[in-house]
Amino acid sequence: MARHPSYIPNGVIPAVLLPFFEDLSIDEASFRAHLRDVTATEGISAITINAHSTEAASCTFEEQRRVLEITQDEVGVRTPIVNGIYAEGSLEAARLAKMAAEGGASALLVFPPGPFTMGQRPEMVIEHFRRVFDASGLPIIAFQYPLAGGQGYPMPTLLRLIEAVPAVRAIKDWCNNPVQHERQIRTLQSLRPAVNVLSTHSAWLFSSLVLGCNGLLSGSGSVIAPLQAQLFRAVQGDDLATAKRLHDRISATAEVFYADPPVDMHNRMKEALVLMGKLPRAVVRPPLVKVTPAEVERIRQALVRAELLEAGERKLRAAAG
Repeated sequence: MARHPSYIPNGVIPAVLLPFFEDLSIDEASFRAHLRDVTATEGISAITINAHSTEAASCTFEEQRRVLEITQDEVGVRTPIVNGIYAEGSLEAARLAKMAAEGGASALLVFPPGPFTMGQRPEMVIEHFRRVFDASGLPIIAFQYPLAGGQGYPMPTLLRLIEAVPAVRAIKDWCNNPVQHERQIRTLQSLRPAVNVLSTHSAWLFSSLVLGCNGLLSGSGSVIAPLQAQLFRAVQGDDLATAKRLHDRISATAEVFYADPPVDMHNRMKEALVLMGKLPRAVVRPPLVKVTPAEVERIRQALVRAELLEAGERKLRAAAG
C-alpha cells in the first residue's frame, strides 16, 4: 500500500540515478546516500526510480524490486515514490505495476511500449494502461514521447486514454515540440480533474515552465534538484528576474548533460556527481560506456559555471583530511 495514498503527481520530481560497483552490481550504500541527498531538497514533491535515470532497461525485475525496497527504507516515510514501468509488453508492465503497488509506490510512470514504434491505435494504448492500473490501483503518469518516433500519443489518443483510464493524472512531457507542449498544457490542465503536465524538457526548462506546467520530472534533478525547485517556485510566483538568474546556472549544466548523443545524459550526470564528491564512481551498465576524459572536463567546467563545484571540492578535501 502506498505510504502517501493521496499523492497526485505535481511539482518538482527528481529522477534519481543508480550507482554501480566496477563489477556492475548495485552499490546500495551509495544509492542510499544519493537518495538522502536528493530528498533533502526543499520544495520537491516526490522522487522517481526504476526509470531511464536508474538504467531500468539494464535492471532485472528483482533488481527493480530491490531498488524500490531500498528507496522505501531510506526515504519512503517522508517522500512519495514514483516507480517507472518500463516494459515492452503489457503483461510485464502489469507485473511491474503490481510489484510497485505492493512495495509502497505512490504513483507510476508508464513508458510507451517498444512495439508502438511500428504504429499504434488508441485501443492499444488504452489496453496497456488499463492493465497497469488494474494490477496496481495507483495514479499514473503517462510518459509522452515525441510523435515522430511512433511512441508519442496524439492529442485525441491522450483524451481517449484519460477518459477510459481516469487514473492517468499527469503526463511527463517529452514531446520536444513547443507548440504541442503548450497545447497539451492548456488542454490537459483545464480538464476536471486536471491532468498535470510535468515538463521533462530540461534543455529548455525555463521556457517550458513559463508556459504553465504544473511540475517537472527530470533526471537532471539527480544533480540540480535545488536549482530546479527554486526555478519552479520563482516561475510559479511570477518572479521572472530570479527565474532568469537560476536559468543561467541551469543552462550551463543542460548544455553538457543534453549534448549529443542524448543516450549519455544520465552517464554525464553520474560524472557530475563524482566531480561534486557525491558519488564514488561513474560506472554505467552496457551498452552504455564511460564518456571520454575530454567530456568529463566539459562537465567540470559546466559545474563551475553553474556554481556547483566548489562545495563538492570542499567536501572531498574534508573527507580526505
